[in-house]
Amino acid sequence: MIKKRIFVLIALLLVFQMTSFTVSAQPYQATWESLDKRPVPNWYPNAKFGIFIHWGLYSVPSWATNSNADGFGSNYAEWYWQRLFAPNLKIHKEFVAFHERVYGKNFSYQQFAPMFTAELFDPAQWASIFKASGAKYVVLTSKHHDGYTLWPSAQSWNWNVNDIGPHRDVAGDLSTAVRKEGLHMGFYYSLFEWFNPQYKSDVDGYVRDRMIPQMKDLVTRYKPDVLWADGDWDHSAATWKSEPFLAWLFNESPSKDNIVVNDRWGSDTKSAHGTFQTSEYGSGSVTGKRPWEETRGIGASFGYNRNESLEQYSSSQQLVHELIGTVARGGNLLLNIGPAADGTIPVIMQQRLSDIGNWLKVNGEAIYETTRWKNAPAVTKESTLFFTQKQQSVYAITTKWEKELVIMNISKPSAVSMPGYNGKLAFSYKNGTLTIKLPSLTPDIVPCQYAWVCRIDL
Repeated sequence: MIKKRIFVLIALLLVFQMTSFTVSAQPYQATWESLDKRPVPNWYPNAKFGIFIHWGLYSVPSWATNSNADGFGSNYAEWYWQRLFAPNLKIHKEFVAFHERVYGKNFSYQQFAPMFTAELFDPAQWASIFKASGAKYVVLTSKHHDGYTLWPSAQSWNWNVNDIGPHRDVAGDLSTAVRKEGLHMGFYYSLFEWFNPQYKSDVDGYVRDRMIPQMKDLVTRYKPDVLWADGDWDHSAATWKSEPFLAWLFNESPSKDNIVVNDRWGSDTKSAHGTFQTSEYGSGSVTGKRPWEETRGIGASFGYNRNESLEQYSSSQQLVHELIGTVARGGNLLLNIGPAADGTIPVIMQQRLSDIGNWLKVNGEAIYETTRWKNAPAVTKESTLFFTQKQQSVYAITTKWEKELVIMNISKPSAVSMPGYNGKLAFSYKNGTLTIKLPSLTPDIVPCQYAWVCRIDL
């Protein structure tokens, strides 16, 4: 009898331990209150700079109007298909006129699929370019609003890169190459699809049968460190089943420890939930209470737009300044490139990335793993002096060469130096104000272009 009781007691203890293990292994419930308590993986706020890639069937026509007649996003080439069927837009007629002139009145968007050949796509070359740019992570559009996927998705039968188009696993090949360069790999994923019949007639069935299984397949196959949702605005997070999916992502998925997600998981989640908040071309609500990310193209479009002129491309100087201003305000910059349909990255984009990388080779210590300096003045459009901080060092980054920099509300430094310059910097300190005299430099010894850093060791 005693042995039987002991056996029962041991069995109960084992059940209790198994139950406890299950609970502890599932710390995040399918509620925003629980999901928002998940700590931010350290790699993301330390990375500061990432590369966004918009590439897909829209890269074949690679065209958008230069008009901003309908406001924000008017010249997004990746919206090509939707623009052809949006008579309420002022730019609609321009898209239709271009399409009919070049491809013909009866040419459908689906006919672009065999033309998306990617014959010059070299993932190792891409990854090398991204590494040299100084970026720490990459986010590829796995599926945009047209529903075409860049991996062999079973839910997108005959509408993916393996079945029609390049006939290769673009997402897998690029993931392997990016990780080989030591960078983090992530994916953009559109929750909705413009013209999917099931989505238009039965959104619940679409979410259950297509969207959720597809996202789980994407994560399980490639184990990304970023999942960047979009196309959320049609429905609330409850309709998209975002909370149950994210609970699976954070508790059970192979990416559960390192993955970060943005705030676009429903019409009611922007700036309220997710690992980080998003701003697009400076448009968006960023509270500063959680990590945030500014995303933009090098030009005015995300997808490659052959119709853009040189004036529409940001210069290397402008992009370096964008990076500095974003990081000084505590954010990350996700800078987009739009490859051509053949798999080449336009040379002007390569050049911009190379210039950013060259600047970061000299000044990266003022960017990576830094935080906002608590005593920094507010950043405005007129600001030319920015600040970051790392441990006991404050970095003053000036985008305009001055004879001297005057910094207030700072402790007396033990040393002041300029990355890339071997000489000493003269400085004086009085009553909480530091004055740094910048050296006289000739072009052959100037450490870098576009902006200059003073490291202040406290």
